[in-house]
Amino acid sequence: MGVVAKRSSMTFYSDPSCHYSHRVRIVLAEKGVTVDIENIDDKVIPEEVLEINPYASLPTLVDRDLALYETKVMMEYLDERFPHPPLLPVYPVARALSRQFMHRIEKDCCIQVDKILSDESSKGAEEARKELRDSLVSIAPIFTELPYFMSEDFTLVDCCLGPILWRLSSLGIKLPNNRQTKPLHDYMQRLFERESFQESLSELEKEM
Repeated sequence: MGVVAKRSSMTFYSDPSCHYSHRVRIVLAEKGVTVDIENIDDKVIPEEVLEINPYASLPTLVDRDLALYETKVMMEYLDERFPHPPLLPVYPVARALSRQFMHRIEKDCCIQVDKILSDESSKGAEEARKELRDSLVSIAPIFTELPYFMSEDFTLVDCCLGPILWRLSSLGIKLPNNRQTKPLHDYMQRLFERESFQESLSELEKEM
């Protein structure tokens, strides 16, 4: 009798080049979730996504009758649905700080990435590159004492920051390599060598 492959109840509609999609793929890989990943061109959104996502956006996560289309909500849902390994601290104060760190990454880094990608040759893109580079250099010292972002453990905060750091070269950003930034370079190497990070990469991202 042949083995019948069981289709996952979870589908992740992912843009293979998008850092927002990438962060969720890292969580899925970290948790070892069985999921069908559908790589989608963000300019050709399929009908099944249009029916469940009022914003017609990527990424979109579907788990049976549940459809989610905001990445931080997806990541926290996955962390609660698949509790091992935990990717948020147990205690309320530490959890709140992690959520605030994610908010800061969105405000200080993600917005700049989006500006660069919207028009890579514009003056605004060059200013965004400088702001992003300066923001990253300014946080480099925090990795001196702890292996991950303000934590001994890998968390959702790292899942948000990692995809941006992976894209720096393709965004036209080169971090200085000096004593101040060495902890950041070491952190990047730790992130990129994680098995879950390597598993999360799409073919397009591997080329980055």
